[in-house]
Amino acid sequence: MDLLNFAKSFCMKPQGNEPFISAIIVAAGKSTRMGTGKCKQLLPLCGIAAIARTLSAFETSRYIREVILVTNRLDLHEMGSIIKEFGFTKVTKIVIGGDTRQKSAAIGLKAVNENAAYIAVHDGARPLVSAACIDRVAEGAMKNSAAAAAVKVKDTLKIADENGEVISTPNRERYWAVQTPQIFSAQLYREAFEKANASGNDFTDDCQLIEAAGGKVQLVEGEYTNIKITTSSDISQAEAIIRARGDAF
Repeated sequence: MDLLNFAKSFCMKPQGNEPFISAIIVAAGKSTRMGTGKCKQLLPLCGIAAIARTLSAFETSRYIREVILVTNRLDLHEMGSIIKEFGFTKVTKIVIGGDTRQKSAAIGLKAVNENAAYIAVHDGARPLVSAACIDRVAEGAMKNSAAAAAVKVKDTLKIADENGEVISTPNRERYWAVQTPQIFSAQLYREAFEKANASGNDFTDDCQLIEAAGGKVQLVEGEYTNIKITTSSDISQAEAIIRARGDAF
């Protein structure tokens, strides 16, 4: 099956005045730059699969009500086993992703609960995100309709020509490195997808979807430890962060 239902078959409803936020965890990439022949989200970080650490943060988030995990067909069974092993009750569905990130997010969007007022999108390869960071972004989205985790750039930046010769040095105070989660009102996110599809655009960042549709995204304080696992060197860095946190097993 392309779709597996896990915890709940009933219709989830928001509690109190808090809006229903559905999270789409995108973990359908081929991990070719990792060079291990294995999905990077399934690689162990201090003894625990990276995707389990990702899902744990969303499981403990105050605002996230459900999680849709987007993976590829080859990893479907192992992803399901991890969810059962750790008892992640917020994961309601696993869906098979597409051949680009945008297509995978779109497939995840189709699977979210109809009550969702906001959609959170997160890279499965960012396993060190904290529940506190997720909740900050959620609060930013509730105030501004669209918000994303980001950190200020630390290094001095240079703009160069095609030969590598420096043209100018911009003021780094206005530059941010955008992370995930990125959280948007469900209506705004769906409208942005419709416009991207109509124009034939295929973005690698969900904020670009919103920006291209004329929306504005509020940047929210992220975490420098919220790194993305892309190459093998990122594994050792992530494990060092985990040990420093005292989360190694």
